[in-house]
Amino acid sequence: MSNPAFERFGKFLVAIVAALLLAGGVLVIDRVMERRALAEADILSQDDAAILAAGLRSELDKFSLMPVILAEDPEVAALLSGKAGPKRLNRRLEALARQSNAAAIYLTDTSGLTLAASNWNRADSFLGANYGFRHYFHDAIINGAATQFALGTVSRRPGLYIAKRVGPADAPLGVLAVKVEFDALEAAWRTTTGGVYVTDADGVVLLASNPRWRFRAADKRALSQRDRHADRRQFGIDRLELLQIDKIRGDMVSAPLLDTQHPVALDGWTLHLLVDPSPLVGTAVANGRLALLLLAVGIALIWAAAWFLRRRRAAAAEAVLAERTRTLREQLSQANRLATLGQVTAGVSHEISQPIAAVRVFAENGQKLIKSGKMAAATINFSRIVDLTDRMGSITDELRRFSRRQPGKRRSIPVGEIIEGALLLLRDRIAQTRTEVTRPSPELEALHVRAEHVRLEQVLVNLLQNALDATGTDGVITIAIVPDDERLSLSVRDSGPGVAPDGESDLFQPFATTKPQGLGLGLVISRDIMRELDGELSYGSGGPGACFTMTIPRAK
Repeated sequence: MSNPAFERFGKFLVAIVAALLLAGGVLVIDRVMERRALAEADILSQDDAAILAAGLRSELDKFSLMPVILAEDPEVAALLSGKAGPKRLNRRLEALARQSNAAAIYLTDTSGLTLAASNWNRADSFLGANYGFRHYFHDAIINGAATQFALGTVSRRPGLYIAKRVGPADAPLGVLAVKVEFDALEAAWRTTTGGVYVTDADGVVLLASNPRWRFRAADKRALSQRDRHADRRQFGIDRLELLQIDKIRGDMVSAPLLDTQHPVALDGWTLHLLVDPSPLVGTAVANGRLALLLLAVGIALIWAAAWFLRRRRAAAAEAVLAERTRTLREQLSQANRLATLGQVTAGVSHEISQPIAAVRVFAENGQKLIKSGKMAAATINFSRIVDLTDRMGSITDELRRFSRRQPGKRRSIPVGEIIEGALLLLRDRIAQTRTEVTRPSPELEALHVRAEHVRLEQVLVNLLQNALDATGTDGVITIAIVPDDERLSLSVRDSGPGVAPDGESDLFQPFATTKPQGLGLGLVISRDIMRELDGELSYGSGGPGACFTMTIPRAK
């Protein structure tokens, strides 16, 4: 005899162990999902940073060739050599700056004095200003080309200066410079990213989605041994401060940010993309816990089901299994029938829409004939309407019978009735593909078989559908009947390429198909139906194309 107290203790111990395993599983799944989420966030941020860097490089490339080309312009050389005035060049630079969205384009002599500028007619014009103190000016005179990011002395707006020397190195004439501002790009960053900034080779922030980050040092090492006088001229600040970012936006949960870096290939520039991974981590952890919970529930349900099934008698289990198998086959057969019906719906709609239109015309004409007293002609019109409604009725009756869920009783059926119904459902597709369908003689179609009308028609529709798929357009399909004393063989042969020899063994295997959208269940279901009707479905490789044969018991 069992001890109740011992059994209760055993159940309590099992519950404690299960709770500990669940808690341990939660900790493990949290750690795993967190790592995966961080790895995924890192990959996504790398891709996003590369895209942002490519956008910035594209913006820079748009202006990089401009000073090179303008430095070779004859009007530039003429102005620097004193052979021409600045009026015409000013207007040209103004138009070019407007077309290219450059902040300013200007020309200086060898002392740095501005002789021509695109903003010549504005209050903040560069004309007459001397930029000989700028690094880009000295570097361009010496090296031929230079770039520098700095705060404008006149406009007080930050931008990138791209400079090109005019004239040879041993006899320079001046410097042609283009100033590029990035207001639009930074505005786009603010609307599409959580946070992004660009640093120079020294680690100073030059561009940023948040204007407060600009001209701050991203690294403490960038603050050491700086020239305050040079910083004031370049950035307008005596002492740079350290960049500190705790959150990207106020509504985000405080969490360690991912700082993804990507080189920009301009004077050591680096793009930094800041990503808050906490939403992704939170979602991943929640999904992991949900998966663990579902797993636990699933295990509990499986255990409960196993405990219950062990106590059922074997005979009852087999009966339930047989019933479920039968129901599943019926459902699968019905699904196949409805899928086939869906494929032919467009054609059937076309078959019905034409008689409906004709009925309307005949009815309208009949009304007019009655009003004019032509009763004989009106009677002819109304008889045509009756014929058309009979035609529509035959189509809808065939659809209703074909889609019926419950299997019908086996009865004696003329095999021609099965052929006629299948061809009626596929009439439009046969017409569209210009397929020639050869039917047996009326004497053979009059032979009776014993079967269920709908299920037998379902098999024939499946075979004809496959034949139409195989033949394409302008094909030929031959329906033949060969009777004997006990059975009748109904075959469907097409003029298609046939089945490869190595594929014949898989024809009636589930999910084996050569169609891109096929499931490979049509022939399997069809063979099951034929066997349930005490018949058979087989494939014959003799002759051109493919040939499938339905063997059906004849009616006594």
